[in-house]
Amino acid sequence: MAAEVMLMNEIEATAAQMGIDMNIDFSSIQLPPGENCGIISDDDDVYHDDQLEFDSGFGNVIVVDNLPVVPREKFEKLEGVIRKIYSQIGVIKEDGLWMPVDPETKKTLGYCFIEYNTPQEAELAKEKTHGYKLDRAHIFAVNMFDDFDKYMKVPDEWAPPEIKPYTPGENLQKWLADEKARDQFVIRAGTDTEVLWNDARQSKTEPVYKRTFWTESFVQWSPMGTYLATVHRQGAAVWGGANTFNRLMRYAHPQVKLIDFSPGEKFLVTYSSHEPSNPRDANRVVINIFDMRTGKVMRDFKGSADEFAVGGAGGVAGNSWPVFRWGGGKEDKYFAKLGKNMISVYETETFSLIDKKSLKVENVVDFSWSPTDPIIALFVPELGGGNQPARVSLVQMPGKEELRQKNLFSISDCKMYWQSNGDYLAVKADRYTKTKKSTYTGFELFRIKERDIPIEVLELDNKNDKIIAFAWEPKGHRFAVIHGDNPRPDVSFYSMRSTHNLGRVAKLTTLKGKQANALFWSPGGRFIVLAGLKGFNGQLEFFNVDELETMATAEHFMATDVEWDPTGRYVATSVTSVHEMENGFNIWSFNGRLLYRILKDHFFQFLWRPRPPSFLTPEKEEEIARNLKKYSKKYEAEDQDVSMLLSEQDREKRRMLKEEWEKWVSEWRRAQEEEKLERQKLRDGEASDEEEEYEAKEVEVEEVLDVSEEVLSFEE
Repeated sequence: MAAEVMLMNEIEATAAQMGIDMNIDFSSIQLPPGENCGIISDDDDVYHDDQLEFDSGFGNVIVVDNLPVVPREKFEKLEGVIRKIYSQIGVIKEDGLWMPVDPETKKTLGYCFIEYNTPQEAELAKEKTHGYKLDRAHIFAVNMFDDFDKYMKVPDEWAPPEIKPYTPGENLQKWLADEKARDQFVIRAGTDTEVLWNDARQSKTEPVYKRTFWTESFVQWSPMGTYLATVHRQGAAVWGGANTFNRLMRYAHPQVKLIDFSPGEKFLVTYSSHEPSNPRDANRVVINIFDMRTGKVMRDFKGSADEFAVGGAGGVAGNSWPVFRWGGGKEDKYFAKLGKNMISVYETETFSLIDKKSLKVENVVDFSWSPTDPIIALFVPELGGGNQPARVSLVQMPGKEELRQKNLFSISDCKMYWQSNGDYLAVKADRYTKTKKSTYTGFELFRIKERDIPIEVLELDNKNDKIIAFAWEPKGHRFAVIHGDNPRPDVSFYSMRSTHNLGRVAKLTTLKGKQANALFWSPGGRFIVLAGLKGFNGQLEFFNVDELETMATAEHFMATDVEWDPTGRYVATSVTSVHEMENGFNIWSFNGRLLYRILKDHFFQFLWRPRPPSFLTPEKEEEIARNLKKYSKKYEAEDQDVSMLLSEQDREKRRMLKEEWEKWVSEWRRAQEEEKLERQKLRDGEASDEEEEYEAKEVEVEEVLDVSEEVLSFEE
């Protein structure tokens, strides 16, 4: 109490020094009306009728029904049996098992409550033991405690739902009709997330929408650019609109860490991983598949992290992502998961396994869908010390018919690369040499759309070269390979259509000694960026594959990412916050001209907004390409207008700079005139300021630097 009095005295003394009156009449203070004092929250709509259901605090409690009704002398035995069953699933809290007793008969009531440490353990217990057969007469019925409150709210009598009047939705594709045919992109820097137009003609960006703390981890565009997804502790949300970004739907999934869209934007997959109470147990994984339009959970998958850790390119906590891979192109018909000795393929009409069973494949370790057709390519490694060769198989869905198989011998590793139209499949096969002490690499090239799916073998000129990167030309028949062990590897280009034989692969050229370790094709093909990231410090080479010539070389020091815009007109290179310096992004033309550069501290993400597929047929696109000059006249005129506008803007800028300079000179002359008398005094009455009229005089000045006395003695 004494300390509080001393603190109050200090506050009053400080207030007195600052002239602040501490005698406040609190009754005179009027707050703005309303519970929120007039401060509108971003999440006000949480409290509306369509609000999400939040936890009541009993999410870790289950109710087990259909237990035996026993007298008190058998109470401990029954409790021991139940505890033994349910403690295998998770950690039951101290005093977390309660069996009510009838006060009159002194017998149990046939049900009990079990409280776990976490809601995830309770969910798992319900999933594993609902329908558990204790004996013939007692089959467990297990429910979450929170569910009872939900069921109690169901009215006794059915009432027809309220029919709301139809209100047309916003045009979520309006951005595609931009008069300047610009593209959008999203960036995250610090706590801000911004959507911007790329106004490359003006060499600048134009703001679309900006929000602070828009997401808690990352943002992600949907595959066709309709939605922007944000991630929060309570779940994910998608945003879009005609002129701005409104929240369109929420997807409740506590502690969500990863999300994935289906190619046709019909479904959203969310993923979370939860630590168990017992450190020796595996993490608990929850995966939900939502209907994008309604927000309804169509199917959920729950289990230990080990069940979802097979295959995949990357993820969190040792789990692969995406766990489920979509097939069947933009129709979103199928999704599949790799398991032990099987591939589980589901169809989205019922969200159940095709034919109610998984595709059994002994020792399968990887698979991938064709981007356009319901065809799975799967890989089975070598077994039995080489007695059973590795193999790649192509399987058609939903009939599970094997279309093609290729046995591969002395295989150490294998990777599969689909061409974007599903026309070709390249299988990179790393093989052991005869001594088994080293490996070399070759490619098995499948022509998917041709009769009987012919396969061609390709080996590099130096088959011992290490393969650093491989990439197909989008919608094309060419591919590029970075290979070699030197600090400056080689880059080779190949075509699946040689000049004399359309059914044979042919090498187009090899570029020697390039500072490159990554390949980035333009979405329209033809052009490619050879990038040297990480150790190569952001070296860039813009290459025309049609002409087999370099258009430009450049550098974006410490660049971490390279991404083409969806039209293939511009390239963005960025330095994210993995580096502490030079954070930001550069925008380049397709031929390597730097258009503008923007620096941003704590820069996390740059993502171009994808575009949906063109409605033009391949024939129409070819016709436009043939008559490009006719179509380009309109745009050349627009470019000329923009160029004239820019020139006018430059002239205006120079005029303003000149006016600013002349104003400064005028002010300087005025100040000089005002100080003329003062200067004249300093010059002993000399009036002129002109240096030519100065008279130079030489003046000799004698100065005594030092005086010293010395006594001299004279000897006689």
